[in-house]
Amino acid sequence: MIGPFPSVSNRLARLSCGVLCLLALQACTAPPLPNLHPTAQETALIPPTLTLAMSDGAHIPLRLYPATTPKPRGIILALHGYGDSRDAWEFAGPTFTSAGFTLAAPDIRGFGQTADRGSWSSTARLVQDTREQVLWLHAHYPDTPIHVMGESMGGAIALLLATTDTPYIRSTILLAPAALNIGQPWESILGGMDVLAPHWKLDGSAVPGHRVASDNLKALRRMYFDPLTLHSSTIHPLYGLTLLMQAAYKAAPRARTPLLIIFGGRDQFVLPPFTARLLRKLPPDTRIDELPGAHHLLSRDRRGAAQDAVSWLAAPNRFLPSGGDIAAAAWKATAQTRTFP
Repeated sequence: MIGPFPSVSNRLARLSCGVLCLLALQACTAPPLPNLHPTAQETALIPPTLTLAMSDGAHIPLRLYPATTPKPRGIILALHGYGDSRDAWEFAGPTFTSAGFTLAAPDIRGFGQTADRGSWSSTARLVQDTREQVLWLHAHYPDTPIHVMGESMGGAIALLLATTDTPYIRSTILLAPAALNIGQPWESILGGMDVLAPHWKLDGSAVPGHRVASDNLKALRRMYFDPLTLHSSTIHPLYGLTLLMQAAYKAAPRARTPLLIIFGGRDQFVLPPFTARLLRKLPPDTRIDELPGAHHLLSRDRRGAAQDAVSWLAAPNRFLPSGGDIAAAAWKATAQTRTFP
């Protein structure tokens, strides 16, 4: 029930949850399921490697996935998606670490094990947190190149950071970034709900249809049973996410760092029209990589996103191992024949 309007609550729930599917939210906010006999590994709470203090006094847990080489060839600040946590990189991590890259994966404020888990701060604060994390990494790894990688919501934050004057960032990788403008009437509906019932709770049970977030069942089980994963959300952070995504979309042409964007041909959360609009806004020298069989959660999918990212970091001018350059060119040519206003 939404505040004083129970007669329209079901209709609003269907409308808002349908929009949230387009915004890649429900991949990480599924309702509780019957007992699926999780293993101890699936339910494990991995302690953070360290905790960072932000300029406003907040504390951000961070998990390091260290490079297996004696000296890392790069540090990647890895930003997770909505409802996810620092554990998002458990499956992609070995691809990066074996290639000599250390992943520094924070819990984004409001998620994971942060004190304000389940709440929302602001777009500006999330970008500032990420900036401070980059500066911390440079202070502790002064001679190592720093890259920023973000998935879904984390991709929106990474893209916004790439438009600032933050020093030391060598490049930015966007995995299925949720940088889009949902438009009207959806934005007004969510804004009104945020005023009337900011604490109204939503989960995946109201979402119509069936959507696949990844082809990696093992990774999806781990994500589901991970105690750091959020399985529901209130209206206020969802509306905050809407504003974050819109800000990233509008700021996309001003990105300053070299960019690689990877998206999946089977992404059922950030749909092709939104991807096509974002590609038209990104700087013309952006490297575009489409994985035709991949889904939304590229950090967990088995379709080669991590391998392509490593290849681009090591040799930016080399063709990507997945063949995603050719697929992306074909995808863009097809997309231009469609009507994506």
